[in-house]
Amino acid sequence: MCSVTERSSDDAGLYIQQAVVFIEDAVHYRSINHRVDARSLHLYRWYYSRICQWCLGVIIAVVLLLAFVERPSSLSISSDPRHRSVAWEPPCGFTESIEIICLILFTLDLAVKSYLIGWEEFRKSKWLISFTVVISVSVIDWMLSVSMLCHEKLRVRRLLRPFFLLQNSSLMKKTLKCIKRTLPEIASVILLLALHLCLFTMIGMLLFAKTEDPKKNGEWELHFRDMPSSLTSLLVLLTTANNPDVMIPAYSLNRIYAIFFVTFSVIGTYCLMNLLTAIIYNQFRGYLLMSMQTSIIRRRLGVRAAFQVLSCQCGHAEDAQELVSVDAVLEVMTKVKMKSYYKTAINTAVRRYADVGSMDRLQFKEIFDELDKDCIKEHPPLPQYTSPALQRLQAVFSHYYLTVLGNAVALANVMCICTILVLNSEKSTAERDNNVLEVTNLCFILYYLFEMSVKIFAFGWRGYLSYRNNIFDGFLTILLLVLQISIFISYRLPDSPWDPSSHGGLSLWEMIRLVNMLIVFRFLRIIPNIKLMALVASTVLDLVKNLRAFAGVLVVVYYVFAVFGIWLFEGAIKPPEMSVHSNSSMENITSNFSVTCGTYEQLGYWPNNFDDFAAAIILLYDVMIVNNWQAFIDAYSRYTTEWSKIYFVCWWLTSSVMWVNLFVALILENFIYKWDRSHSCSVTDVEKIRYETSVQFMFKEQIQEPTEEELVCQLHQHPHLHIQW
Repeated sequence: MCSVTERSSDDAGLYIQQAVVFIEDAVHYRSINHRVDARSLHLYRWYYSRICQWCLGVIIAVVLLLAFVERPSSLSISSDPRHRSVAWEPPCGFTESIEIICLILFTLDLAVKSYLIGWEEFRKSKWLISFTVVISVSVIDWMLSVSMLCHEKLRVRRLLRPFFLLQNSSLMKKTLKCIKRTLPEIASVILLLALHLCLFTMIGMLLFAKTEDPKKNGEWELHFRDMPSSLTSLLVLLTTANNPDVMIPAYSLNRIYAIFFVTFSVIGTYCLMNLLTAIIYNQFRGYLLMSMQTSIIRRRLGVRAAFQVLSCQCGHAEDAQELVSVDAVLEVMTKVKMKSYYKTAINTAVRRYADVGSMDRLQFKEIFDELDKDCIKEHPPLPQYTSPALQRLQAVFSHYYLTVLGNAVALANVMCICTILVLNSEKSTAERDNNVLEVTNLCFILYYLFEMSVKIFAFGWRGYLSYRNNIFDGFLTILLLVLQISIFISYRLPDSPWDPSSHGGLSLWEMIRLVNMLIVFRFLRIIPNIKLMALVASTVLDLVKNLRAFAGVLVVVYYVFAVFGIWLFEGAIKPPEMSVHSNSSMENITSNFSVTCGTYEQLGYWPNNFDDFAAAIILLYDVMIVNNWQAFIDAYSRYTTEWSKIYFVCWWLTSSVMWVNLFVALILENFIYKWDRSHSCSVTDVEKIRYETSVQFMFKEQIQEPTEEELVCQLHQHPHLHIQW
């Protein structure tokens, strides 16, 4: 007989409780290497409950958001130093009190995690050890802040706060690990890119050296004066941000010089940068596949451990085959917390063995394979009508061509709005004849209401609401109807006692404009009816749901670079002093301060600075887009030092090169998965069946299943679950 010993407990209820927790671990891809006594299991389920994890997420968000309130505070209307009012800064001790409460809660979180996995597992966990170090350093830095009455210039703990976000997400940890393992392969291409940049920099300095004729020194003076400016000019050209500005001085003298810049761009921008994208996609996909392999092993191990403890609960003889009771499995399923459709599918599969009364290991594994299947949403059956006339009407109104007709009407509505807008584009709102547009919209809205009503008749309420595009369509139709009734009551009833616009309400044009915007927005209903467009839209929705880990890593990177930027460049750029008399004209002010065209000052980029956390985030975003990012590099190198360029180049490599390419890789993988799944479906099939994609599902077909020997070996190594076979 097998036995499970944890504090020498032989209570059959403990086996059920252990099986429940192991199944929940399998559902969420969690490790099963934790304590399995009754008290620890109760604490474990409470810790991973939705309310507890939600509260932990709120605490992490509060800690991260403190950066917007702390000095330098972001609580001002504008970030432009020329117009910015004095930002409200909390008194000393306000944010510190909130922060120490959060640190205490993080310490409690660490204590619970450490207790649940035990000392041996704690020593093996680099994340928990790092968690301990981060909390300790943060507390020490907090004590220094309080002792200095919040006047310290540097707060090290601000740099450590993103760690709390990282350590709380297993998928985010896997993503970071994949990025770390991908770096060596990326480094080779970046090295080749650097070699390409240095080679063309030296060639450029030789081609555009200073001559005796000042008229021919334009390229040298602007872009190739010295090594740092030459490297910067070509690096920016690599991102096409300063093209063709960088080549115009030389190209205006001799068209042959264009060969140099074109060759540099073709090799660097179109070959090496795209090669870098391909390598990032290939390598990162491979490492992410390895991480997903670990997740699948965790799921299989959780299911296998649940079977083992339930088979011990049955108490079979040693020579008997290991079996689990159907009643025990059903009891476990009543206590397991998982999505309802998975629970229903598993319970249905279990009841197939009700006549036998038990199931073996392979059968047990098979029923929990339902967790790996896509969720297929099937629509309710159509309502049954006894009248032949109603049946014929139902057949007509449930036909796909009714949706096609509705799309055509929506297109005609949008075209009418466009035509009227074009005709009235030169007229003011007072000169426009709003009556024509309002009557036109009324006719279309009445048709939308008719379409919604007949669809409800054909599909029934439940069937109508089971289509997401119907919910979208119906909501906007009702909203349009309400607005149309409001317009009629306000402006069409005879002898209306009041004018809404004169009493602070919306004017007729404003209400019609709101109706038009909703009608244009409603035109998005065509998306589910065009297969490729539906696939693209569903891919975007899946990215929002499934790429939270990648967005989390980006938040961490933004946060760290913003903190570093504030440390390095806070208050570095100050607008020129304009202490002029109140009667001075703008021409006089402008004449006192002349700037070079295309620079930070001339473009009016003053709001983009590192004077507070919110402004730093926006500036980093602007640099990530790489449009005119050379203006920021030039400005901060002039106001501070040439070494400031290293900061911006590092951010460009991290955000624009690394993260954007990773994002492209995941978009490709997600879309290819969706395309392969839906390639054989028609438009109506895509509408009727909805697949829910997860990161694990995307790589499901490439993942290898663990063998029974591997699972048994890992169960034997469990630090708290002692199984005798």
